[in-house]
Amino acid sequence: MTDTENLVFLFDVDNTLLDNDRVAHDLRHFLIQNFGVERQNCYWQHFEQLRNELGYADYLGALQRYRVEFPRDPHMLKVSEFLIDYHFANRLYPGSLDAIERLKQWGATVILSDGDAVFQPRKVERSGLWDAVDGRVLIYIHKEQMLEDVEQRYPARHYVMVDDKIRILTAMKKIWGKRLTTVFVAQGHYANDTAEVSKYPPADVSVLRIGELATAELPMLVREPVSRERDLGMVG
Repeated sequence: MTDTENLVFLFDVDNTLLDNDRVAHDLRHFLIQNFGVERQNCYWQHFEQLRNELGYADYLGALQRYRVEFPRDPHMLKVSEFLIDYHFANRLYPGSLDAIERLKQWGATVILSDGDAVFQPRKVERSGLWDAVDGRVLIYIHKEQMLEDVEQRYPARHYVMVDDKIRILTAMKKIWGKRLTTVFVAQGHYANDTAEVSKYPPADVSVLRIGELATAELPMLVREPVSRERDLGMVG
């Protein structure tokens, strides 16, 4: 494949372009500081229950459930202000925007994320990622189950998916096969869960940091799968 053929680059958001672990850390600190450890634990219990039910993180949904449990605690609503006005642009990984700009020269760049219908779009917008991909943003409940819709919206001969979750990359590879290059970014707690990562085959390409893609060459991203040791010549 040459650089003149139709190519689409798909980017995950949380822990791929944006340090969502740091966002969660800041939220924990805010909750403890303002409401105490016990109420903070209650919030995260609702958060985990909701994530197990939905399959994605729903910060505002967890707040709604907390509100049902504690209807006389209006102060907790301050958390919604904290989340909606959070400085997401300061949590982009170094080189995130440069990576998008680099790959944009060869094809369309698209945000492909899981998440709720309010907070996740807000995160993408306030972080600057929405503008970085010129408004090409797709947010689903389970993105790996929506590849037919992705194809209809952004048809291409070949796709490149950049994600920190090897499970997602594997699921997408099973559907698109050789039409997809999977790029595993070893950032965040999911990517560093070695037991979980070892359950799946290696991605076509692996990098330690998203910023490494800012200097990537097209033949490194559109090719047949190779072993991790050769990936981009960056992961030893």
